[in-house]
Amino acid sequence: MKCTAVSPECPVEATTYGYAPNLGANALYLVIFGTCACAQIILGAKFGAITYTALTTIGCIGEALGYIGRILMHSNAWSSSGFILQILLLILSPSFLAAALYFNLKRVINYLGPEYSRINPRFLAPIFITCDAIGFVTQAIGGGTEASSSSGDTSQRLTDIGNDIMIAGITFQAVTMAAAAVFCLDYWFSYRKAYLERHNRRILQLESKSNTFTYFIYSNVVAFIVILIRCIYRIPEMAGGWGNPTMRNEAEFMIFDGVMVIIAAILMTAAHAGVFFPASRNQSTTPRIKITHTVS
Repeated sequence: MKCTAVSPECPVEATTYGYAPNLGANALYLVIFGTCACAQIILGAKFGAITYTALTTIGCIGEALGYIGRILMHSNAWSSSGFILQILLLILSPSFLAAALYFNLKRVINYLGPEYSRINPRFLAPIFITCDAIGFVTQAIGGGTEASSSSGDTSQRLTDIGNDIMIAGITFQAVTMAAAAVFCLDYWFSYRKAYLERHNRRILQLESKSNTFTYFIYSNVVAFIVILIRCIYRIPEMAGGWGNPTMRNEAEFMIFDGVMVIIAAILMTAAHAGVFFPASRNQSTTPRIKITHTVS
């Protein structure tokens, strides 16, 4: 029997998630991502950073559509269209936000000093974005395989194969982000050591007019960390198979996937690259607003 709606023969508990998604929470997430997408478009039109704006906007729109899928599942927990919409878009969309952060990494290194980087900054974005794209395509193939499955034994085999491919893609994305984090730490230590030796100081102090660039850096760092946390959460969530206890825990999903990506989207909108870096629109490497901060 193929279930298409909730009934005594097809209870909510028998669905993959085992619950009907909460309407209020998912509607709130939809509004937040929709607002971030609109704000990104407005900021991009005003300040530039077209590539950054495009990536973050696509990511936010994808997240918003994913939560529309979950709202459809609230009305009908057996909705196949709602399930496919949310499983594909909520897995794939954060890849666009991660790609936008890799572009910002290049901008920051070009400003602070490309000579302290072990990798030529011109290759940074292509390297990490290519890896991010590999993870994205792998997840898309896995999701497509799962979505194309039909009824019977073949369906279960395709579902399992699609799930395994999606896990591989998410894991590759997490490994890519971890490698980027190691690179950033290596760059920071090299930069800090060179600065302190050059100025014979015990502290590092970037002389400038305001602290807003520090805000830009910290916003990107936090956005990066929460997206990585989300990727790490997704690995065991998918690895347990469809309908596993972790996948059936809505509260954990809403926190470790939804809230993490919401934090990233809000920070990447509030710290829009075009506002802080006119280099996003031309070849200059000087930020629109410089920084003053002290690091022990």
